[in-house]
Amino acid sequence: MPSLNNHPVFRATILAALVLAWACTAFAWQPRSREESLITGQGPAPVVGSARTYVIGVGEDLIELAWRAGVGYESLVQANPDIDPWLPPAGAQLVLPHIAIVPQTRPGIVINLAEKRLYYLWREGADTLVRFYPIGIGREGRETPLGNFRVVNRAKDPTWTPPPSVRAEKPYLPATVPPGPNNPLGEYWLGLNDKRIGLHGTNRPFGVGREVSSGCIRLYPEHIRDLFYRVQVGTPVEIIYQPIKVGLRGGHLYLEVHPDERGVVADPQAEVLRQKAALGNGMRVDFDAVRLALEKKSGMPVRISLD
Repeated sequence: MPSLNNHPVFRATILAALVLAWACTAFAWQPRSREESLITGQGPAPVVGSARTYVIGVGEDLIELAWRAGVGYESLVQANPDIDPWLPPAGAQLVLPHIAIVPQTRPGIVINLAEKRLYYLWREGADTLVRFYPIGIGREGRETPLGNFRVVNRAKDPTWTPPPSVRAEKPYLPATVPPGPNNPLGEYWLGLNDKRIGLHGTNRPFGVGREVSSGCIRLYPEHIRDLFYRVQVGTPVEIIYQPIKVGLRGGHLYLEVHPDERGVVADPQAEVLRQKAALGNGMRVDFDAVRLALEKKSGMPVRISLD
């Protein structure tokens, strides 16, 4: 009788199990909670966090992986353009985009719609710290508004009252939806002074990192819980649209580029040079690296200085 160990099906099964175990082991250090980064002394636009790698297991896809890894779905796809998001090959290695250029360093919340991320900055003594979270934002025709706002109310286990715009699309909705698994606000709500929008959790986490809401900002359930207990009434909130960011780390210049779906940047290379000049930095620029980053739009900070 031939040895079972040499049977092709048995060997394939063992290989698949090993790949999955390898993937799960790699994920052991990847909690959904955020890690804060110290940004004092790194300049006005610091690079924070670090890119991490992950080995795809059998039967995984990127939309479910994005939630488990605590990153936005579109950010994960953009960082791994050669990976099929629905049928990624088991054993393939991809990048988890846990790295970003902070667009501003004033305490409070800044939301960059172009990258679908929220940054929360606060001070502890002389230090400034930051945490950043992927978000879901308003879809076409219901875009999340730009501007300066502030947090005016906080609620745990909020009740949802469908606004008229949503009720017009879904007249079958009840007048109010109580807390629970059917509530689209999730477990936590941070309301802004613009009553049309707020920051909240979701009962549909696969929409985080995409344009899916009616204007509000959605976070993963784990992330809104983390943010809720850090943010107080009165916290300033700035919502921007900045697809190109230039920043600094370790004496080097970095560029982060996201798709400009609104077409706000007429001359991308000129915008890079403008931001570099605003940093007051005299480093020489690697224009080949700039052109490649502008072409790829990976959403990952890449080094563009020659020094």
